[in-house]
Amino acid sequence: MSIEHVAIIGAGVAGLTVALALAQRGIASTVIEQAAELTEVGAGLQLSPNATRILDRLGVLRALQSVWLEPESIRLRSGTRLSSIAEVPLGSFARERWQAPYGVLHRATLQKTLLAAVSAQQLCRLVTGQRIDSPSMEAFEAICGRAPDVVIGADGVWSVVRQRIAGAEPARFSGNIAWRMLLPQEEAPDFIERDKVTAFLGPASHLVAYPLKDSGHVNLVAIAHGRDPGKGWDHGVVNRTELSHAFRAWHPRIRAMIDGIEQPRLWPLYEMPEGAWSNSRDTILIGDAAHAVTPFAAQGAAMAIEDAYELALALAMQAPADAIRAFATKRKPRVKKIGKRGAFNRFVYHVRGPLALGRNLVLKLRPPHEVAADLDWIYEYRAEW
Repeated sequence: MSIEHVAIIGAGVAGLTVALALAQRGIASTVIEQAAELTEVGAGLQLSPNATRILDRLGVLRALQSVWLEPESIRLRSGTRLSSIAEVPLGSFARERWQAPYGVLHRATLQKTLLAAVSAQQLCRLVTGQRIDSPSMEAFEAICGRAPDVVIGADGVWSVVRQRIAGAEPARFSGNIAWRMLLPQEEAPDFIERDKVTAFLGPASHLVAYPLKDSGHVNLVAIAHGRDPGKGWDHGVVNRTELSHAFRAWHPRIRAMIDGIEQPRLWPLYEMPEGAWSNSRDTILIGDAAHAVTPFAAQGAAMAIEDAYELALALAMQAPADAIRAFATKRKPRVKKIGKRGAFNRFVYHVRGPLALGRNLVLKLRPPHEVAADLDWIYEYRAEW
């Protein structure tokens, strides 16, 4: 059976990318989004070479390169002393070593660029303001105008499509929360480097900072252990006492910077236990709906993009049931390994006391090219079938 039409639930990065990839292979899709308007919340994101390589194949990389920043490196620094610990070269080094660029930009910029590309495809149709409470084939047919051959759940951590899949596990709170902040670049202190991604490591917490060329801000994400505020991503302006307490042992200049930011937003970090991604017939989950991971490896968006592209390849070459089963079999080991790397980074970033001193010493002894080599298996990955 050839696949002619797909229903995609969710118009985020995963949903728009898979619609675009399917259209390139002659497969029509209807993207169903519950929001009346596509206004992406959040802040910045990092796109590593394994993701930008795919975006180039989809024809959207050039538009992103005109507005993003290609950082010269990722620098690890002490959150208590501000001293440098280690560095991973990027910029021209990334293009040469991994044959694709590394960029940082606002999440909304990526979504708008993907949306423009999808809108230009005659095989893609976007339907907004359509909330699906019961994910039946009848409900999808009513919106699509025909019964879809395949349903793709790209609807995030609290996926409704997951109801169609026996053995799919619900999301669980990771025990960590993120405070997302935007600081005007002209107000950023001098220890925030304008050409780098900087990760400050401190006791039981860390802070990532990088400039956003497309918005004129510095993106700041502070992550620490915290309580679960409940279902939902953006919980509004946070309790200042909780934020200050999490970074109370940090360098005074970092504390002063955080205290001066007007509207930090609280985002709980959820993750997905191992479980079924598909019903092995006509329904498959991708991105956070299948395998939400915490951001300690900066691969959330990249995994969604990889998923979308490889699923489109599979659906273009195989019958629905075969493609769905083959996709899950191929992708699960990759995603699991990324999750383990994130868990390792979480431990390394948040150690304290003698362990932190040992970590710093080991990292300082490693040359930048050696640190970069540890990332080859992530960044060199080429999505294919």
